[in-house]
Amino acid sequence: MKTSPLAPESFPNLPAIGGVRFSSIAAGIKYQDRADVMLAEIAEGSAIAGVFTRSATRSAAVLDCQAKIGLPGAGAGAILVNSGNANAFTGRNGQNAVKQLTHAVSTTLNIEEARVFTASTGVIGEPLPFDKITEKLDELQAGLSGGSIKEAAEAIRTTDTFAKGAGKTITIDGKSVNISGFAKGSGMIAPDMATMLVYIFTDAKISQTALQSILKAQCDLTFNCITVDSDTSTSDSLMMAATGTSGVDVSDSVTFNDALHEVMLDLAHQVVRDGEGATKFVEVRVSGAATNDDAHKVALAIANSPLVKTAIAGQDPNWGRVVMAVGKSGAQADRDRLTIHFGDILVAENGWVSPKYKEEDAAAYMQNQDLVISTDLGIAGGMATVWTCDLTHGYIEINADYRS
Repeated sequence: MKTSPLAPESFPNLPAIGGVRFSSIAAGIKYQDRADVMLAEIAEGSAIAGVFTRSATRSAAVLDCQAKIGLPGAGAGAILVNSGNANAFTGRNGQNAVKQLTHAVSTTLNIEEARVFTASTGVIGEPLPFDKITEKLDELQAGLSGGSIKEAAEAIRTTDTFAKGAGKTITIDGKSVNISGFAKGSGMIAPDMATMLVYIFTDAKISQTALQSILKAQCDLTFNCITVDSDTSTSDSLMMAATGTSGVDVSDSVTFNDALHEVMLDLAHQVVRDGEGATKFVEVRVSGAATNDDAHKVALAIANSPLVKTAIAGQDPNWGRVVMAVGKSGAQADRDRLTIHFGDILVAENGWVSPKYKEEDAAAYMQNQDLVISTDLGIAGGMATVWTCDLTHGYIEINADYRS
């Protein structure tokens, strides 16, 4: 598969996280001759937090993880992820697969089953051949290494055209604290918690309760503000582990919170830049709304509109489609107060096209790979920003052939 034109030049050199080791294998679940299972082993004493999809048809793995997050105990932990099969809408087969996997990992790594978390991503409605994974757990264990995070990121890809990673090292009280994470996601991406699979690790010291609170808050500002196609996965999972090996307590650290935001936003943006068939990265800014929630509704209405997205793909500055999206959003709006910009170009104001607007200027701007669409509703101070991509024929090709 051709790499997205919006992809970064390379996978970043991420800081190693004390207390976390990774491995990956090719189990042949769907893809041949490529790694499709990753294992992360997490040291004893680590805090583990998670945010998951609110889909009514969420997978057995998601339900199992939700039941375990926040349970008492601080023993060693593990995260096992496979690609190629979502293990969703598989009834008792799905529940059994999760049980078999968590039990096998627990036995192999000698950890409590309540500290084993799994995720599956890929085709929905097909039984997961879990035995292909369990029979290779010894191999996974033998391959565990603190320096194998890139390989782990590669193993969880489905229609992704590149592995997504982000990290940061910060200094708190004269000591270094590291954050590293990776994500998968390309299609079926819409805000409803985490919108894909994301795994973040830090050597910071923090309680599970505090970590859960920070993770949820940052999720709302990052992964809940991206959309590729308005569809929410059955398998969305965002998990974070804090090993505490740095010895630095970050419970009330603004510096740590800001660094985590940077890492999560970087990963969220990479998911959009790898949107199926994407050729444009689009930031949608909404201001002047009655509330922040209204601004978010308008931003998503613009970002999810097939008409807006196809106009962007065709490099057509069709601002009327933005007006349409504002009107259908359900948020409070007044036609005669709207102001629309494409980048720095004033397109419309006071309910009409701006007298300064030149179509050729907007058409030239739309040729850029990175675009900004701004809308001010002129009502109050509500604001929101959402990130999306265009909608091309490539999206149809990828998804029409996905099960073939």
